[in-house]
Amino acid sequence: MSLSQGRLQGKVASIIGAAGKDNMGQVIARRFAAEGAKVVVSGRNEQELQALADEIQGDYVLCDISQKSSINTMVDTILDRHGKLDIALNCTGWGLLVPLTENTEEDLDKIIGLQFKGPFMWLQKVVTAMQSTGGSIIQISSATAKIMLDNHAAYMGTKAGTDHVIRTVANEFGHQGIRANSISPGLTHTPMTSDAMQSKALVEEFRKCYPLERIGTSEDIAAAAVYLASDECFMTGENLQVNGGLCLRRNPRGAEMHQAMVAAGEVPA
Repeated sequence: MSLSQGRLQGKVASIIGAAGKDNMGQVIARRFAAEGAKVVVSGRNEQELQALADEIQGDYVLCDISQKSSINTMVDTILDRHGKLDIALNCTGWGLLVPLTENTEEDLDKIIGLQFKGPFMWLQKVVTAMQSTGGSIIQISSATAKIMLDNHAAYMGTKAGTDHVIRTVANEFGHQGIRANSISPGLTHTPMTSDAMQSKALVEEFRKCYPLERIGTSEDIAAAAVYLASDECFMTGENLQVNGGLCLRRNPRGAEMHQAMVAAGEVPA
């Protein structure tokens, strides 16, 4: 059965973070297009963005979310070309895994730029663009903004901070018809996690933590994003835990993952 139901027919959607081949942003872009939206994809890789835009009969605009001028140009270009902005989704991120005491100042500057300062500036611009028409803002967060994962402090902290700013947007701009919500995946099959997914033992350690007993996919996240983007959604200021029930339990500890990989012969003792 086709997933397309035209639930986003006639809407203009901006997805930033869709410049990596088959990453989560690209999967969401394909699903939004299948639901009838005119999708404008953004990121820093023009060749990849153009190929995706051609595939989904959409549009693309280059954007570096860490640069305010780049964000402003992206949104202004979308408004000039398409006349409105109904849906804005941020899928950018950096999967930094470093022990807390080993994070460098450069690490912190980069991840704050990508996962807090950049999204904050993006929210400022898209809220302004939607103030007269309303719309749906969607931030891709992480289950680790709520539950722990070893060696992930800078990533988790910036994701959690941006989630709270999303709640602020929902509270302050709801009267203008603007909804703002987050989606929190757990470990998900994406290009960013492809190296980790090579370890069957590691994947099994994670799988045991999920009540629904499987690792998530980008398609799972895209399905939730369609609901949040659609006119059916009467929800704002929420963080959807689209992760198979992971937050009912926990992520495995680093030592547990290492022991499982040693037992499987994947790494030396």
